[in-house]
Order: sequence, then structure tokens, then C-alpha cells
Amino acid sequence: MAYWLMKTEPDAFSIDDLANSPEGVSGWDGVRNYQARNFMRDNMKVGDQVFIYHSSCPEPGVAGIAEVCREAYPDPSSFDPESPYYDPKSTEENPRWWCVSVKFVLKLKKVVPLAEIKLNPALQDMALVKRSRLSVMPVQPHEWDAVMAMA
Repeated sequence: MAYWLMKTEPDAFSIDDLANSPEGVSGWDGVRNYQARNFMRDNMKVGDQVFIYHSSCPEPGVAGIAEVCREAYPDPSSFDPESPYYDPKSTEENPRWWCVSVKFVLKLKKVVPLAEIKLNPALQDMALVKRSRLSVMPVQPHEWDAVMAMA
């Protein structure tokens, strides 16, 4: 099992939205960064644990936990001309963008704020702390444990 962090803007899709999705499951679509796409397409496996991270909000931080429940498949939003994530160069025969499905596991009692994460010496090498702008990034097991202890 691997650990991941997936960023989302809570106004667009929050941990509560995931919890309220049918069966608590949602496709993680709309990712338009090649490295983040590659993580989902090549590395994420069913059962992997995911921090849901709220970004671009007054208090960014880890808000909950999800689990990968479906491995990579072509991102349907890339084929839909009505979608803001539409990409005319992505076709069903040759998809450019991929997504995974995640299932709600837990909403944390309190958001673990980015400011506190940055202060934790055990997390100094975490990709999130290194100012990564990726929306999907790996989390090391000791980093997962440290964030969970903070929660």
C-alpha cells in the first residue's frame, strides 16, 4: 500500500462533497499536470490511502482521508466539450488524461493546517512542504503517520 495527497479547492469539491457522493465514491478528474497524471496512471493502486487536502482557502490543510477504489482510467472530462477540463487532443482511442476513483474513509475532527505541517520537523522533506504545486503527490509512510498524529 502507498500513501498519497490529493489537493482540491473546497469550494469546488470538499471532503464533505466526497462523503456525500453516491456510495462515497468519486472520480478524481480534471487533473491537468503530466507528473500528477503519471502518479495516478502509473502508481496508484486500489487500497492506497489518500489525504484529501483543501487548498486555495482561508486555512489550507489535510481535511480527511480517502482510499483508491478504482485504478487509472481515461478521464471522461477530457472528452466532454462542455467540461472546463475538455482537451480536444485527448481522444478515447488515445487518451491524454487519466483519473482514479476514490472512496471516502474519514473526515478529520480538525483540519491539519499547512502552517502546522511546515513546523513539524518530521515533515520537513514532505513534497507538500517543499512548495510542490502538484495536485497529486506521494506521501512517505512516516509522513502519513506524523500527519495522522497531528490530527
